[in-house]
Amino acid sequence: MPVRVAVAAVTFNRHKELAVLLDAINSQSAAVDTICLVDGGSDPAREVAARHSNVDYVRSEANLGGAGGFALAALKAVASGATWIWMMDDDAEPADPECLATLLREAEARDLEAVVPLVVAPGDPDRLSFFFRLDGKVTHSRADVEKVGFLANDGHFFNGALIRSDVFFKVGLPDMRLFIRGDEVDFTIRLRKAGIRFGTVTTTAITHPHAVSETQHVFGARWHVIVPDSAFKRYYYYRNRGYLIRRYFRVKSFVADVGGYAGYFAQRRDFRGFLSWAKSFTKGLRGKGFGPLEDQKF
Repeated sequence: MPVRVAVAAVTFNRHKELAVLLDAINSQSAAVDTICLVDGGSDPAREVAARHSNVDYVRSEANLGGAGGFALAALKAVASGATWIWMMDDDAEPADPECLATLLREAEARDLEAVVPLVVAPGDPDRLSFFFRLDGKVTHSRADVEKVGFLANDGHFFNGALIRSDVFFKVGLPDMRLFIRGDEVDFTIRLRKAGIRFGTVTTTAITHPHAVSETQHVFGARWHVIVPDSAFKRYYYYRNRGYLIRRYFRVKSFVADVGGYAGYFAQRRDFRGFLSWAKSFTKGLRGKGFGPLEDQKF
C-alpha cells in the first residue's frame, strides 16, 4: 500500500506564491493526500485554496505567526491519519516533481523518522538559503554540502521537512510562544533530545528566499551573528535566542551570542543597536515578553 502524505502549510498574504506552491505540490510524482493550509493573513486566500480539491483550508482570524501556524497545520495533518507530514511555508517550492518521492525513498533507505531536503535560493540553485557549518566554518555553497552526501542530525525545519506523524506524539508540536524565528531551532533540539533519527539529504531540494545577508561575520569565518533585516524580526529572533538558551541551558550559545553581538555592534559603533539586542535578549533569558501579538512590546 502507498503511504499517505499530508502537507502542513502556512500562508500569510502571499497569494501568488501560495498558488505556485499548491500547483507544485499537486504536480509531485508521489501523491499528496491532503494539504492542511492555515491562513493567518489579513487578505484571506480562500480562492487560491479552492483551486485544489485536496486543500483543507483553515482560516485563523488571529495572527499565530509561523510557529502557531505550523502547530495548527501539523495537528490537522496528523489528525488526517497520514503517515508522513510534509512541512511547507507559502514562499517555498519543491525544486522538481520528484522531490517528495526522493524524500520518501531516502527516509526508507536510511531508516529515518524525519528527512530534510536542501533549501536553495530561487533563481540561484547553487546557493543555499540557510547556511550549514562544515569543519567549523559557515557555508552557503550547495556544492560544499553535496560533497558530504548526508548530514545526520542536522537540517533546516520547517521548509520541506518530511516528518513521520508519530514524531509529533514524541516531541510535541512547534511552540507557538516563539511566534517567528527560533521555533525551528527549538523543534530540532527536541528531536535530538528524543533520539529521533533525522538528517538532510543532498539529492533533492526546495527553493525558499535566502537569508544570506543576515549572516554577519564578526571575528573571522568561525564566528558570526544573525542580524535580521527588520526591527520586528530582530526583536523575535533576539528574544527567542535568549529564551532557548535559558530553556536548554546552552552555555556555548550564551557565550557566542554575548561575545558575538557585543563585537558586532562595537565594530559599527552602534550603541543603540546593542541596547536593543540586549533588551530583547535578556527578556528571553528571563522568560518574559510572551503573549498575543498585540501585547508584544518591541
